[in-house]
Amino acid sequence: MKPKEIKLRELHLSDKSQLAKLANNKKIWDNLRDSFPYPYSEKDAELFINLTIEENPKQNFAIDYAGDLCGVIGLIIQNDIYSKSAEIGYWIGESFWGKGIATTAIELITNYGFEDLKLNRIYAGVFEFNNLSMKALENNGYKKEGIFKKAVLKNAKFLDEHRYFKLNT
Repeated sequence: MKPKEIKLRELHLSDKSQLAKLANNKKIWDNLRDSFPYPYSEKDAELFINLTIEENPKQNFAIDYAGDLCGVIGLIIQNDIYSKSAEIGYWIGESFWGKGIATTAIELITNYGFEDLKLNRIYAGVFEFNNLSMKALENNGYKKEGIFKKAVLKNAKFLDEHRYFKLNT
């Protein structure tokens, strides 16, 4: 796959149906925080898109693969003494899995965070079973800084969270 087939762009209200269709998937929800709605409706998509339109600076983007919305990626800029750090979060629609999209999207948002937002540090928390997400981060030079034992309660089970980071060098 050519990386030029993958780009980040702003979300538009016209993405609402595709966003809801992709996001309404328990396999995706199983890898995300519980604040991510499931089931995921077009109303949820509209609310999220409207939030992203208001962002300044932009922090959440559509992942576009060959002209199709295939997922979402974003940075959560931290506060106070952590204001030059951000947490990265992302998901890819199941029909787009296995194409290397997450790896390229992580590269693009990391570059944006370091170059445009002038961040010093970007980090991610990954549930213990999400090996493909760990690999996508590692492929982008993120290093594992630790495993937070049984720190996450998801689906009534305690899980380890693998924490990754990358510094702006």
